[in-house]
Amino acid sequence: MTTTATERMTRDVHLSGKDLMAMVQLRPQDLGSYAIVPGPRERLESLVKKMENPVKNFSFMEYNMFTGTINGTRVTAINGGRFAADTAITTEILCNAQARVLIRIGSCGAMHKGIKIGDFVLATGCVRGDGVSPYYVDDKFVTLPDAALTQKLGGIAKGLASGAGLTVHEGKVWSTDAILKETKEIVNKAIDQGAVAVDMVSSPFLTIAQCYKIPAVSILAVSDNLITGQMGFINPDYYMAEGLLIQMALELVKQLEGK
Repeated sequence: MTTTATERMTRDVHLSGKDLMAMVQLRPQDLGSYAIVPGPRERLESLVKKMENPVKNFSFMEYNMFTGTINGTRVTAINGGRFAADTAITTEILCNAQARVLIRIGSCGAMHKGIKIGDFVLATGCVRGDGVSPYYVDDKFVTLPDAALTQKLGGIAKGLASGAGLTVHEGKVWSTDAILKETKEIVNKAIDQGAVAVDMVSSPFLTIAQCYKIPAVSILAVSDNLITGQMGFINPDYYMAEGLLIQMALELVKQLEGK
């Protein structure tokens, strides 16, 4: 059979967020009001251990979602992806399932020599270098976290971090898909645009949430530093910071619930 280039797709979209929900048999009532979104499965497992009566909502590809009760509040947790493309999938699922608040707890590389391994970066905006967000918004769109959530989480984070001798920094996060092409030319351009840290997730996560008008926030533990060249993935301060990320997210939920 000879194929030609004259075929045309007539459906609006091949696969939507609602279709993804149907694929994993997820309903809005299955979720808690708050969704906490770590990247790696190990961080998800630490979070699920804090739940009372956790129920696995679904397991799809490498993603696992659980909903349980923490401090009397129903909370959903999902390993939301390490990269822009898979983060977009899980964020679409959460948004279409009508999660009320999205909280990202991730990791990042610092882009300022004064930011230490184990410190935290609270995203106040994004420099979009990922390949997903341009399909959602144009170049003029300003990706932002929810202002009230960011302010409240900032206060919580600073209190917990200071007790561990760590610091919370605030600023834009540059998201890139090309982790092995963080050249000085590209990095310095992102710094000139206001970025203080780099990850692969915050841009699609916050952009998609913003498109759906769902309040979202992103806070990241510093695992390495692009300016000094320091790698801290096995640094004890980084592991401490990962644990504190969970505490920060849970305290935010507690305060939002007025507890």
